Amino acid sequence: MQSTFFSQLKSPLQPQANISSIVPFLLVIGGATATGKSSLALALAQRLLAENHGGVILSADSRQVYREFDIGTAKPSARDREQVPHYLIDICAPTETLTLAQYQAQAQALIHTLHVQGEAMPLLVGGTGLYIDAVIKGLRIPPVAPQPALRQQLNDLGQSHCYALLQALDPAAAQRIHPHDPVRTARALEVCYVTGQPMSALQGEAPPDYPVLYLGLDCEAVALERRIAQRTQAMVDAGFVAEVTELSQTYGPDLPLLQTLGYAEMLRYLQGDSSLATAQAEIVQHTRQFAKRQRTWFRNRAAVQWFDAEAEDLVDQVWKVLKEWEGQVG
Repeated sequence: MQSTFFSQLKSPLQPQANISSIVPFLLVIGGATATGKSSLALALAQRLLAENHGGVILSADSRQVYREFDIGTAKPSARDREQVPHYLIDICAPTETLTLAQYQAQAQALIHTLHVQGEAMPLLVGGTGLYIDAVIKGLRIPPVAPQPALRQQLNDLGQSHCYALLQALDPAAAQRIHPHDPVRTARALEVCYVTGQPMSALQGEAPPDYPVLYLGLDCEAVALERRIAQRTQAMVDAGFVAEVTELSQTYGPDLPLLQTLGYAEMLRYLQGDSSLATAQAEIVQHTRQFAKRQRTWFRNRAAVQWFDAEAEDLVDQVWKVLKEWEGQVG
C-alpha cells in the first residue's frame, strides 16, 4: 500500500546538486477538529513558496487516508491541493484498513525524502494525535495486524472479563489502559495472543534526530461549537448527503467507515430514522464531544506551543514563531 507521493518526488538516493538552505526539521500543527489547522498550514506553505522555499503538507488524519470519503472528512479541496502538495491523503481503499504502523512508515519515509532533497519543508497537520505521536515520538508499534475473529471473541467475553485477562497477561499495559476502554484492551490482548509477548514489552519510543516545532490551535468552547456548526452546514451544502448515499450504495451500509462521525448520523437520515435537521444537530453534538476529547489529548502534550484559532493575525503570529525557531535550529 504505497503512496503516490514517491512517484512525484525525486529519489532520495539522488539528491539534487543545488540543494536549498532549508534546515531539515518538521513543523507540526495539531488541535481539535474545526480549529482551522488546514487553512493555517496552507497559508504557511504559500508563504514558504513565496520565499522560494517549498511547503509540503502531510495529513495526520485517520480518515482522510481513505479514498472517496471526502466531504465528511473535510479533505482539502482540489484547488488547495493544486496550490500546495498534500500527501497521506487517499492512500487506502475504503474496504481496507490502514494500520498505525503503516501510516507511521509512510510518513517517516516521506519526511526523510523531503529532508534529503532539501527543497521543501514538511508540515505534519491534523487532529489524529496518535498519528502525530507515532511520527514525532517514533513510537515502536507491535507489527500485528487487526484480527477480526479474535476481536469478536473478545467482544463476546465482555470488557470486564477482557480487562481481567489483560491484568494477568500484561499488568504494565493494564495500568496504562482504563478498565472501561474496550478498544485499547482488545488491542493489547490481540498483541499478546498473536506474538506471545506482552504489548508493553514490545513498545517504546525512538524519536527522530531532526528538530520538531509543535504548534497547536485552540479556541473557546463557544467559538469552537460555532465553527463546528458552520462546517457541518458547509458539508451539507457541498453535497454530503449525496456522498453518503453513493458510498452506502457502493459498499453497503455496514461498511465500518460509514459508522464513523458524520457518516453514521447521515446514514440514519437516509434510512429514514431521522430528519436531515436532526442528523445535522447530532453531527454538531457528537463532533463537539469528539473535539472535547481531542482538546484533552493535545493539552497533555507539554511540547505544544498554543495559538488562538480566532486571532485575526494568526498567520502572522505563527509565521514569526516559525522564522525565529528556524533561525535557532539553523
